[in-house]
Amino acid sequence: MAFLLDFGSRIRANHGARAILLTQKDWVAMFIERNSKVLQEQFLFPQPARPIVRRLLNKWQMQLLAEEHGIPTAATACPASPNDASDFLESAGLPIVMKGADLYVDEPTSTTIIHSRQGLMDELCRREAAGGPLNVVLQEYIPGDVDDVWMCNGYFPSTPGQAVIFTGKKLRQLSATGNASLGICLPNETVAAQTRRFMEAVGYRGCVGIGYRYDRRDGLYKVLDVNPRVSGVFRLFVGTNDMDVVRSCYLYLTGHQLPTTALRPGRKWMLEDHYFFAERSGLRIDHLRIAEWIGSVRGVRESHWFAADDPVPMVMWLRKWFRWRASGVVERMRPRPVRTQQLQISTERETELRQQLDQVRTSEAELRRLLDQTRSALDESEASLQALSQTRAWRVITRWWRLKMVATTRRSPAKELPSQSAR
Repeated sequence: MAFLLDFGSRIRANHGARAILLTQKDWVAMFIERNSKVLQEQFLFPQPARPIVRRLLNKWQMQLLAEEHGIPTAATACPASPNDASDFLESAGLPIVMKGADLYVDEPTSTTIIHSRQGLMDELCRREAAGGPLNVVLQEYIPGDVDDVWMCNGYFPSTPGQAVIFTGKKLRQLSATGNASLGICLPNETVAAQTRRFMEAVGYRGCVGIGYRYDRRDGLYKVLDVNPRVSGVFRLFVGTNDMDVVRSCYLYLTGHQLPTTALRPGRKWMLEDHYFFAERSGLRIDHLRIAEWIGSVRGVRESHWFAADDPVPMVMWLRKWFRWRASGVVERMRPRPVRTQQLQISTERETELRQQLDQVRTSEAELRRLLDQTRSALDESEASLQALSQTRAWRVITRWWRLKMVATTRRSPAKELPSQSAR
C-alpha cells in the first residue's frame, strides 16, 4: 500500500492527474476493492456498487449468485465431507470437475478433471485429515470439445446502458481447463445477454471476463468462471474502431464519451507460448497436421507478444526463449554430477549386496558338503544292507540245506553222504 500511494503521488505530481489502476490478477482485484477508499486518493479505477469481487472469485459464492439471478450453471456442490461428495457423485456421475472454492483461504486447488471415485475420495480424505474445511467445489462435467467454450469480455460503467460487450470462443487452449491460446471473435447474443443481466444484477463495475460452456444436452450456455478484472485475452476482443474493454474503461474514467463500437467476427488472437514453450511448461499440444495448423492460425490479427509498432515485448520474449533453449542444450551436454549423499547410499547398498552374495556362496558350499556327506552315508548304508542281506540269505540257505540233508539221510540211511566238496 505504501509503495502504491507513493508511486501514485509521483505520477499525479508529474502529470497533474491521477493514474488509472487496473489489474489482470485476481488477488490484486481483491486488494483494490478492500482498500478502495485509500487508493482512490491517488488512482482512478472502477468501483462496483457494492463489494462483489471476492464473491465472484469464490467458486461457490459465484454459483449461488448465478442461481439467484437465473443464469444457467452446471450442477455444483460444495461438500463439507467426503460423504457429501459421494452423494453428489450419485447424481452428477463421472468424470467430475474439482475446483478450489476460495483460492485465498488455504492450500490452493487448481481446476482438475477427476475420472475415478477412488481418486476423488483419496483427495478429499487427505484434505479432511489435514484439518479445516475441504474448500472445494465439485461440478458436473459438461461433455464437449474446446470449441464449446465461449468467452465474453465486457466493460460495465456506472452509467446504465453503456456497457461494452464482446463474445467469442476458444479454438485451442493451454490445457483441458486452461486459458485460451487461440481464440476467434464470433457473435453470440445469448452469452452477451446473460453477461449483461448477471453483471448488472450484482452491481459490478469495470472490466470482466466470463467463461461459458455450451451444453448440447439441454442447449444452454452455462457459466463456468467469472474474472472481475482485465482478462488475459482481452486483446482478442477489439471492435470496429479498435476499441477494447481497457480503452473503454480509460475513456469513461477520464470523462470522455464512449464511442459506439461493434464486434469484428472472424478476428483471431494467438498466444505464442502454446507453440514455443509447450515442452517446458507442460502445456497440451494438439497433434495437428501442418496444413491443419496453418489453417487454424489463418486470420490471426494479433498475438500476445508480437506487435510491429512495439517490438520490445517480442524481443524480450525471444531472449527468454533462446536462453531456455541454450540452457537446455548446455544441461544435456554437461555431465551430471553425482551427489555425495547419493554416492554414499549407492556405496552402502553395493557393500550390503556383496555381503549378501558372500553369504549365499558360503551357504552353497555348506550345502554341497552336506550333500556329499549324505551321499557317502547312503552308499555305506546300501553296502551294509547288501552285506547283511547276503549274510542272512546264506544262513537261511545253509540251514535249509542242512535240514534237507538230514531228512534225506533219514529216508536213505544206506546212501553215501555227499562229499564236503559237493556240499
